[in-house]
Amino acid sequence: MGRKLDPNRQAKRGPGRKARKQRGAEQELAHFLPPALDDNATKLSGHARRRAAKRRIKSEKLQTNKNVPNHQNVTAKRKTLKKANKGKSSPDGSPTNSSTDAATQLASPALKKKRSRTEESEEDKEESMAFSDEDDLSEDEIMDDYGVASSSDEELLPIERAAQKQKMEGQDISEDDSEDETPPSKQRTEQEEEKDTDLKLNMEAEECFVLPSGQEIEKEAAQPPDLQLIHQRIKDNMEVLQDFSSKREKGRSRQEYLSLLHQDLAAYYSYSDFLIGKMTELFPLSELVEFLEANEVSRPVTLRTNTLKTRRRDLAQALINRGVNLDPLGKWSKTGLVVYDSSVPIGATPEYLAGHYMLQGASSLLPVMALAPQENERILDMCCAPGGKTSYIAQLMKNTGVILANDSNAERLHSVVGNLHRLGVTNTVVSHCDGRQFPKVLGGFDRVLLDAPCSGTGVISKDPTVKTNKDEKDILRCAHLQKELILSAIDSVNATSETGGYIVYCTCSVMVEENEWVVDYALKKRNVRLVPTGLDFGKEGFTRFRERRFHPSLKSTRRFYPHTHNMDGFCGQIEKIFQCHS
Repeated sequence: MGRKLDPNRQAKRGPGRKARKQRGAEQELAHFLPPALDDNATKLSGHARRRAAKRRIKSEKLQTNKNVPNHQNVTAKRKTLKKANKGKSSPDGSPTNSSTDAATQLASPALKKKRSRTEESEEDKEESMAFSDEDDLSEDEIMDDYGVASSSDEELLPIERAAQKQKMEGQDISEDDSEDETPPSKQRTEQEEEKDTDLKLNMEAEECFVLPSGQEIEKEAAQPPDLQLIHQRIKDNMEVLQDFSSKREKGRSRQEYLSLLHQDLAAYYSYSDFLIGKMTELFPLSELVEFLEANEVSRPVTLRTNTLKTRRRDLAQALINRGVNLDPLGKWSKTGLVVYDSSVPIGATPEYLAGHYMLQGASSLLPVMALAPQENERILDMCCAPGGKTSYIAQLMKNTGVILANDSNAERLHSVVGNLHRLGVTNTVVSHCDGRQFPKVLGGFDRVLLDAPCSGTGVISKDPTVKTNKDEKDILRCAHLQKELILSAIDSVNATSETGGYIVYCTCSVMVEENEWVVDYALKKRNVRLVPTGLDFGKEGFTRFRERRFHPSLKSTRRFYPHTHNMDGFCGQIEKIFQCHS
């Protein structure tokens, strides 16, 4: 508990007994006090100073109560009062000036000499006869503890002097006095307005994006690329292109902004000029940067449960016990699991070696789901390596029927054979044959899955070399091969099949030349039609792209991108084709 507050007890003012005992206090206080004009001036006590302040306030009130037209009469009366007080002398015999003693010419209590109590009592009696004790003191007129008057005209600012005159006299300040004096509120408002205008000017300067000149671009090309500068310039350029009519620079065309954007994107993301040009044709500007950023991030690791040997619930529990953090892949998949992190190598666990699951991209499950294989059917997987889709087909068929797993690359067939043995697939035949010649070798299949070889522009996160090693000839070469393969796949299907007659075509590319263009070519060359894929998500395929026009049924195809679906494996397109009766 602390000390209780006594309301009747008044705090001591001024330096106390200990402060007076300290040596050198007078010299320190002298630095902060105004020098006295006359060394022989009377040193008043604190009570006398307050009485002098009362006296001056009452005299000023009496002057204001009179109907004076201007303040000149007030000043004249003050002069008369000063003359009247000149005749009075101090107890020492020196003349004193009451106005100076009461206002600014007083010294501090620390520097005053001790006066006798008789002198103080005599002065108090004289002051009490002139004024009553009922007058209230003004806070502005009371002097501080060190004897400095807070209302002295010499220490007041011009604004404070004007406010004091207006308060005392009750009249407006004359125009001559207020010309050079501005109230602080006006000064603040003017300063705020200046700041606002400066901020507006700065914002306008930042919003205005200026294209660099040819010399600046040449200097940048000669030096190592500044990625921060390029990234900021890409953002500014994108903002201008999105609102080109209002934000563009006068005299500049849209083509100049686009050419600069292509250069900056190619330099920042390390793409070739050809591939950046293709991406800008394919995606709108608001989506282009998202696609390029998604290609810089690897896709999550996903597993496919092998239901021939286990259930997803049991597999998830076994992996969780081994320190694997995982979740179900999604509502659209009943077998997929997504792995966030693992304390053990996910490709070398006892469950993996026993064939309980297959490391497989989430998007590579979708073509098999679109194919929808049935039990006891004959199915061809024309490009099967490394065997993930083939084993999934066998899983859905419950090891019934016959699957022909074919690939033109003999070396890749080794992985197919190993995965099929590990997963317990028994209804699959592995073959090494050129897919373009397949109908001459064997045909009459109920369903065909064609995961065609492509440029790989949809899986750049897995193979970053695609950014620079692909050109126009590579795209056209892949498109030509894909056209031959899709015609061969259509010819390998039995059009009179009771349960099938379907072909699923998919690629790992986002190029229109390798997807819509190839399928539109097949629709023109064969008696086939497009049917819905059965997938609820994914973007619709193009029916028109730049100068090309495709069949309207290509709307039923589905496109998948890494920045929208966060999938990998073949972030491209899926088409389901039905072989009509001839």
